[in-house]
Amino acid sequence: MASRLVRCWCRLGAFVSSPAFPIPLGTPAGKRTVPRAFPQAPLASLHVSGPSNWSDGVSVKEEVEETRSPEHKIISGLIEAAASPQELLQLSQLHVLNSNEASVVITQLSRLAAQKKLETGSIVQDERFKQLVDIAEDQISQVWNKTLVNLLKSLYSLGVDTKRREVRSVEQEVLWRLRRLTFRQLASLAEFLAVRQGKESKLLPEVIKKLELRWTELEGTRTVVALMSKVGHISPALMDRLEDKALEIAEQFDPDDIRRITLALAYQNRRCVPLLRALSYHLIQKHSELGLNVLMDLIFAYGKLNFHQPQVFQKVAADLHPHVPAMTPVEVTRCVRSFALLKWLSLPLCEAIAQYVLDKPKQLSVTQLCGIVLSFARLNFQPSGCEEFFNTVHEELQGQLDSLEPPLLTELVWSLCVLQQAKAPYLQRVLAPDFYAWIRGDQSLKAQSLQLKLTHINAAAKLESPGYQGPFLPPEMLSTGEPGAEKVTQLQSSLREALAGVLGGQDRGRFDVHTIYGWHI
Repeated sequence: MASRLVRCWCRLGAFVSSPAFPIPLGTPAGKRTVPRAFPQAPLASLHVSGPSNWSDGVSVKEEVEETRSPEHKIISGLIEAAASPQELLQLSQLHVLNSNEASVVITQLSRLAAQKKLETGSIVQDERFKQLVDIAEDQISQVWNKTLVNLLKSLYSLGVDTKRREVRSVEQEVLWRLRRLTFRQLASLAEFLAVRQGKESKLLPEVIKKLELRWTELEGTRTVVALMSKVGHISPALMDRLEDKALEIAEQFDPDDIRRITLALAYQNRRCVPLLRALSYHLIQKHSELGLNVLMDLIFAYGKLNFHQPQVFQKVAADLHPHVPAMTPVEVTRCVRSFALLKWLSLPLCEAIAQYVLDKPKQLSVTQLCGIVLSFARLNFQPSGCEEFFNTVHEELQGQLDSLEPPLLTELVWSLCVLQQAKAPYLQRVLAPDFYAWIRGDQSLKAQSLQLKLTHINAAAKLESPGYQGPFLPPEMLSTGEPGAEKVTQLQSSLREALAGVLGGQDRGRFDVHTIYGWHI
């Protein structure tokens, strides 16, 4: 009822103010008649906000009437039935399209091009396409909201120059209508802009502001997951709201939703403990079977966030175990590396990975093989068939040491020392003067870490390799650091005080001794 009153008022106002139908002065009110034909009421220029019955510049009633009209049904059927861009482009020649229909044709062109992986340059340069864009732009205010959002995304997807007047006109219309778009339409637009244009988009910040203000309208697991994974990294404030909402509806997420959320948190380095605990609980309680991709991504995310949840680790390790023989080398390496980051040792899983190396040594690259050895060292894992496993490793690495980057080679030899499998050729390679020359004088944290590992390797060569004759690191590389240079924890401080009391004074004990073996006692 209110909608009809507003429409009548607008049309009457347009009629009275229109110079095309002047009302002579002195005409009695009762004799004033409204002509049958009058100029189009400027409904498109009215931007009514709030819960009104307006949609995209046309009323809901007009929208329904248009969709019910026989002509609209015929054109919609032709658009949906079109199987090629040429059929769609030909519609503009065979039928008189309005702006809304032209926008739908452009959207369908974009979908066809994406589905069939077509080259878009010829479509954009076609005169019929330019005509469609002109039709849509001429009456852009009459295009429905959903169609308008799809039109903008389609123009971007087809590679239309963003500097063109028509594209700017569509962008401006979307900007004007942001308050009238539904939350789902805003979310869809934000996802597209974040992936397509990123922080370079001028429209995206405005869309995100609207999402932040209207976050209470957020509902549905799909919207939450999509925004967290695609838009959350751009707006920390929005990500905070999304985490709160995800915690509220955690029990509704399926395993793939949980996978995407944990990955989004991992890539953004957001260690939201309450959310991770809730997701872990529902994962264990409700989902008995998990796919390989879910398992791999979950353990990767937990490892990157250093979030420990033993029940999840046990489930993931148990579920991964039967998949190992059929996994690719990349998946095997990624899996064992994630468990190594968490320092979580699953004996059956590691045994299966060791057997994978024995069964498929030629399928593993040298870098992948090194990654498995590094992970076993971090977990301090010795396979049951230790001798056979390391014989295979040594055989595959023979003649390949020179092809490894110095940091990786250092890590490899250090890992073999931890596993007590470092042979003389490995030690000689990394303790040679020409090898460690590149690291001397480098004060970066990474260089210091590698130098410390070289010190450990040097100590292993001296103390755990009786037959090794050299070379060794020079004394200047083994110089001890300044005592007390590291930050002392409260526990260490209390322990030192207690020991000093037992010994009878600080001068009767030695604390924080930096040895030439790379260890602080």
